[in-house]
Amino acid sequence: MSQPPTLSLPIDIDAVKGFLSHAEGEALFRCATELDHAAAAVEIGSYCGKSTVYLGLGCQATKSTLFAVDHHRGSEEHQPGEMFHDPELLDDAGAFSTLASFRRTLSAAGLDDTVIPVLCSSAQFARVWQSPVGLVFIDGGHSLDAALLDYRSWAGLIKAGGRLAIHDVYPGSEAGGQAPITVYRLARASGLFREIVSVDSLRILERL
Repeated sequence: MSQPPTLSLPIDIDAVKGFLSHAEGEALFRCATELDHAAAAVEIGSYCGKSTVYLGLGCQATKSTLFAVDHHRGSEEHQPGEMFHDPELLDDAGAFSTLASFRRTLSAAGLDDTVIPVLCSSAQFARVWQSPVGLVFIDGGHSLDAALLDYRSWAGLIKAGGRLAIHDVYPGSEAGGQAPITVYRLARASGLFREIVSVDSLRILERL
């Protein structure tokens, strides 16, 4: 029996802007290594590429492909004047953009041949997706409307035995926004998924 792939980070992951813990990243890596080479993964919300590195390395180990979906203009909370706005992430026109930082992260991590950036909303991309997907990671807009749209666009496309990962699942509003946990509860109540991993604010569910 072959040994499961081990995680070896090719870059200083702490230097990549983002909100993912290392334990959450390791869980995403392990989840991606369970894909077979014919089952693609879809990441909704890449920001500067921290989660993309973990998922991409897992996909690289199994010769599968990660589609990283993000318009790179930030969510509501990233805009000027909001809590998570970062003035270092402004483009030449003064607009918020994580695209340049994201592409630098991909290149530095050696993932250009594994990760396919998709520059649009996840709902737009879901409309043209033609086959079952092995893994969907939801970490896009955190408004209730945005999170529900991401879930409803992709949940039905996950194949049996596939994975749905949801980030920023907090039981109380004092720790974080409630849109991700609303999506998590909806997935559990649907009867289509069972929880298999819980690490910090990350939940990973299996499609039944």
